[in-house]
Amino acid sequence: MKKASTVLVFLICAFLAGCNKSNQINGSSLKTVNRSISQIKEKLPLDQRIEFEVSFWTLRDEIRNNKEFLDAIDGKTPEQLVEAGKELFAKRKAAGSKDYEKYSNWDQMISQYSQERIDQNRKKTPDQRDKNPPARVDYKMHSM
Repeated sequence: MKKASTVLVFLICAFLAGCNKSNQINGSSLKTVNRSISQIKEKLPLDQRIEFEVSFWTLRDEIRNNKEFLDAIDGKTPEQLVEAGKELFAKRKAAGSKDYEKYSNWDQMISQYSQERIDQNRKKTPDQRDKNPPARVDYKMHSM
């Protein structure tokens, strides 16, 4: 009985430790990174999601080597990834990068990306084929 309760406590602790990493990026492979990024993005509100995505892709653009990239983001939380993105933005802006000249700060860049995302979703034009009445398909029913 005592061994069973010890094993049960151990299993519960192991289960809780495994669940605790649901908010961290799994950098064991590119496939697991993509899976964990997708799961994390689903849980974030829209404004934080865009910050998270921009940070992820900015960091990916900076670190081209897959192994180095995986090591750099493994175990990071969304907040840590955004901080890394902000630092990289500041570094590139200070270096005079053309891509960042039009933004005065990180928040302005994120708000512009957010607005672009909203505009993209709003501007979806319906397919012309949907405006026409659907094609009719009549079947001749023959008795068997």
